[in-house]
Amino acid sequence: MTNYENIDFSPIQGLADDEVVTHSRVRDIRLPSGKVLALITLDNGRDHTRPNTLGPGTLTELGETLDALRARVSAGEIQAVGITGKQYILAAGADLSDISRVGSKDNARLIAQLGHHVLGKLSELGAPSFAFVNGLALGGGLEIALNSTYRTVDASAAAIALPEVFLGIIPGWGGAYLLPNLIGIENALEVVISNPLKQNRMLKPQQAFDYGIVDAIFPAANYLENSLAWADGVLTGKVKVERKNEPGKIERAVKWPVAIKMARGMLESKIGTVPKSPYAALELLEKAKSGTRAEGFAREDEALADLVAGDQFAASMYAFDLVQKRAKRPVGAPDKELAKKVTKVGIIGAGLMASQFALLFVRKLQVPVLITDLDQDRVDKGIAYIHDEIAKLEAKGRLDGDTANKLRALVTGTTDKSRYADCDFVIEAVFEEVGVKQQVFGEIEQIVAEDAILATNTSSLSVEEIGAKLAHPERLVGFHFFNPVAVMPLIEIVKTPRTADAALSTAFVVAKNLGKNAVLTADAPGFVVNRLLAKVMGEAARAVYEGTPVAAVEKAFAPLGLPMGPFQLIDLVGWKVAAHVQDTMVRAFPDRFYANENFHALAELPEVVEKDKGGRVTGWTKAAEKVLKPAVASTPASADEILRRVQDGLAQEIKIMLDEGVVPEVQDIDLCLILGAGWPFIDGGASPYLDREGASERVFGDTFHHPTIRGIGS
Repeated sequence: MTNYENIDFSPIQGLADDEVVTHSRVRDIRLPSGKVLALITLDNGRDHTRPNTLGPGTLTELGETLDALRARVSAGEIQAVGITGKQYILAAGADLSDISRVGSKDNARLIAQLGHHVLGKLSELGAPSFAFVNGLALGGGLEIALNSTYRTVDASAAAIALPEVFLGIIPGWGGAYLLPNLIGIENALEVVISNPLKQNRMLKPQQAFDYGIVDAIFPAANYLENSLAWADGVLTGKVKVERKNEPGKIERAVKWPVAIKMARGMLESKIGTVPKSPYAALELLEKAKSGTRAEGFAREDEALADLVAGDQFAASMYAFDLVQKRAKRPVGAPDKELAKKVTKVGIIGAGLMASQFALLFVRKLQVPVLITDLDQDRVDKGIAYIHDEIAKLEAKGRLDGDTANKLRALVTGTTDKSRYADCDFVIEAVFEEVGVKQQVFGEIEQIVAEDAILATNTSSLSVEEIGAKLAHPERLVGFHFFNPVAVMPLIEIVKTPRTADAALSTAFVVAKNLGKNAVLTADAPGFVVNRLLAKVMGEAARAVYEGTPVAAVEKAFAPLGLPMGPFQLIDLVGWKVAAHVQDTMVRAFPDRFYANENFHALAELPEVVEKDKGGRVTGWTKAAEKVLKPAVASTPASADEILRRVQDGLAQEIKIMLDEGVVPEVQDIDLCLILGAGWPFIDGGASPYLDREGASERVFGDTFHHPTIRGIGS
């Protein structure tokens, strides 16, 4: 087994040159029993907006601190060691910028080994160690706690998680071995694999306590005081720590292999076999059933080195940077000082989409929201839906009673359009047809103030054409949500040649206040996401029309790593919507996009495709087979041919979009695909993947990125 004491870590010490070092400050605390606990406080000297991170410099200092404390334990000066963080933060894990700059697979392994070497000291002090999780604890931050003997948590801590799989790696500082042996395999699978794959879901402190990750939970008001008193009780024997979720012999022999097998099947059906990190994590969790801690840590060292050196991690870091930085500072957004203050929102329509808008606007902005429709019955249904959704949030504890009542009171519905008069921001959610949208905006413009902002949620129509009959088209902006509205984080903000900066600025500020990420796009057919999804869907439809079975087409798309196959996606967004988008794109670019009459025929059916238990499309329903026009040929395309067409088609379309200035840079296209279509981090959106696969070179003789985004081992 690896002897970490004998490893030369100097090759990665250069990474510490730019590191914001999180220092390990120590003070002695005399507990009520008279015993002395040396408390380490991790603090990088910045406020809570710059969390503690664990780079090589930080780890080296922490290791030296722990060595000194071990000597003090031996000398009888202290009886325990505690470790906590600065206000609101224990640690946000490894410094990802360090990891992405390691330069070689050997250095990646050294990063893993240094973490194991230092954090492992927490269990080798010769006295109990206590992790006081006083705030955010992610990745390596949580692994500090897992390497400690005992753990408490502040009930107000922001989040606790091992998010590594989301980023294309694995918990590499003890988490993949220690966690399943602490809380059992089923809970560990949830924390290590399932949660990261659910849009990086995190645990609340109470969940961490219920899982058995921490031994005690205390309210924020006296958190440290209570934790120290509890630790004293453990040291004196007055407090007995029972771990009910710790796996026993039965679980190891029977439940463990069954849980792993079920998880593998779930992964294969949900995400396919392209992503590497979930399967690497699964293998580590499987092997954690037996063997020593040293063996478990050595396996993590190798797995982390392999993944960090690979293409998927490089692409994930590119994607992570887009979501964390670029999305928060939208390129092309005007000065926010130009934005109009929004004190009342009007929503034209009361159907499902309009009702989802209303719920989001009232929850996030907490201003009056008005919905209207053609008749009172539709309005009443919309209001009932909104009230019902507020009640569900209240039942789940996500809203308190007073807030729920306030939100219900803020939403009103009517057929009287004159009530829009004092709205500052009016968005339509009506039928996707230019004439209909022109008509409703024509009516509303007569009623609202001259500086009120008008927004259209069109998914592919020309915003300029929608506003062509307005007296003030400069106040109209595209504001395209994705379904489901509450969940999808992207809004495409569409600027026409006439859109005023005040309207655009208001749209960006509103999007931010709604908790969404906004990307600026020109008024081009399909904008960004639907234009590229139409390319994907069109190639799938073309392959079927050539005689390729639908299940074979779905399989051919698997190497893209998308969260679902093309027909599964069409079934989710709706066949009518898909037919409309395809028609729009074919009208605009008949030489590059594909559609056929089958889309419209299928759109009239209640059910179009058969699916397996995992939701994957396996074939057409009998009703679909009856209405499908026969294929023009019975020469099915091969999987390789279909994939190449899709890759080359996407590379061509993205290049054209950049040349036409649909978005400022290729990063904005990738950001849109990640946030609006669930395009995987492991692809980096689309462009790094297309570069790696050679599609960019095949189509236009160059690459989107210079240098290409590849792993250090490539």
